[in-house]
Amino acid sequence: MKLGASTIIIGTVVVFVLSFIGAQIISRILGKSVRMKADAMLQESKEKGKNIEFEAKDNAIKIKQQAEGEISRRRNELSKEEDRLQKRRENLDNRLERLEQQELQVNRRQSSVDKRFNEVEKTYDEQMQKLQEISRMTDEEAREVLLTEVEKEARSDMARIMRQIESEAKREGEKRARELITESIQRVASDQVAHVTTSRVSLPNEEMKGRIVGRNGRNIRAFEQAAGVDIIVDDTPEAVTVSCFDPTRREIARRALTQLISDGRIHPAHIEKVLANEEKEVLKIIEEAGEQAAFDAGVTGLSSEVLNMMGRLKFRTSFGQNQLTHAVESSMIAAMIAAEVGADIEVAKVAGFLHDIGKAMDHNTEGTHALIGAKFCKRHRVNQAVVNAIESHHHESEQESIEAVIVEAADAISGARPGARRENLEQYIKRLRALEEMAQSYKGVSQAYAIQAGREVRIIVKPEEIDDLESARIARDLAKNIEETMQYPGQIKVMVIRETRSIEFAK
Repeated sequence: MKLGASTIIIGTVVVFVLSFIGAQIISRILGKSVRMKADAMLQESKEKGKNIEFEAKDNAIKIKQQAEGEISRRRNELSKEEDRLQKRRENLDNRLERLEQQELQVNRRQSSVDKRFNEVEKTYDEQMQKLQEISRMTDEEAREVLLTEVEKEARSDMARIMRQIESEAKREGEKRARELITESIQRVASDQVAHVTTSRVSLPNEEMKGRIVGRNGRNIRAFEQAAGVDIIVDDTPEAVTVSCFDPTRREIARRALTQLISDGRIHPAHIEKVLANEEKEVLKIIEEAGEQAAFDAGVTGLSSEVLNMMGRLKFRTSFGQNQLTHAVESSMIAAMIAAEVGADIEVAKVAGFLHDIGKAMDHNTEGTHALIGAKFCKRHRVNQAVVNAIESHHHESEQESIEAVIVEAADAISGARPGARRENLEQYIKRLRALEEMAQSYKGVSQAYAIQAGREVRIIVKPEEIDDLESARIARDLAKNIEETMQYPGQIKVMVIRETRSIEFAK
């Protein structure tokens, strides 16, 4: 029994030892397997990282190659454009040289003609002397013939002197006019940049668009109906556009929308309240702007209705030029010119200030801004001379006074002076190309160039196909076509050149 018990104990111990050893072996095998799996996963992640890195490098290389290709293409385009401009310069230089040679030839011919004329006069004098010698006249007859010849010579001298005086008066008049205009611009040039009213409202984030639209478009519909504008939310990121033909309503809507965005409470009831408050603020701004503009221009005696209507021009621009600033500047220039030429300074000043008042209401009234403004001023008992200057500054009616002509000149000076109006590069290039293409569309045109920053078009026609009368017709038709189809500041000069060359070879 003792042997059996010891045997059981020994067996139990052996089994326990073997179980412990087996557990240790199994745990080592499992640990090794886990480490192998971990190493495999680590190796796999490293390979994926390398692949991603290689792909990123490939993408970067592709982007760099694309950018270099785009830069090369742009450089080639600029080089071609530069070559084209250089060729134009060379052509113009050659033409200028030919014109100078022709001028020299004309001068030589003129000298030859003058010399021949002197010889003819000398021969005439000799013949008169011989006639007097061989003729047998009484004293009265000789005296009468002599007086007749003297009268002819005196009339000839008088005509020559009159032409000379007219030519000198024209040169002096043009010189004096240039001095007047230059002095007027210099003394009253604007010292501020024209303010441009924008219809774009910036947003803090894209989520704000959803709040502006509202559930099922409730907020945006309420805003558009109350403000009388259109809200465009999908054109630009983090911005919305306010669209309306009425600049005052557009400004009210822009200010109200800005206030709603900063406040954060956007719902129909609050929208109407904010619009009403902003409308009062804008009307107050308009009133103050009209009074301040009249003060700056030195204009007095206008009714509050006229000043309020002028204040609306604060939110109206033309080619980037603020119309209220343009009105003040035109008033100052007109007053300066009137003072120099001895015209009525007060009439010129008031007419220059009010000449574009129709632009504050031409968006909702039928007719041109000159006629609309003249009718409005006439209803509010403005001086008849001022009314005529307003309605005639674009030649839509006859100018009845020198002040009307002065206002037209002041309007042109203020709008055409450097820096008054602007247009971006894209529009500028499109206008030049449109001018050249329009000129090229006429039959018989060989070349057309838009020069002087688009203010002049020079057209070279084929002399074998186009005669002088046809050249004049092309110039007139092109000028009319430009007026009807294009928008541009100032005026555009159309010049048609027809050159005939006769070439022979002496063998």
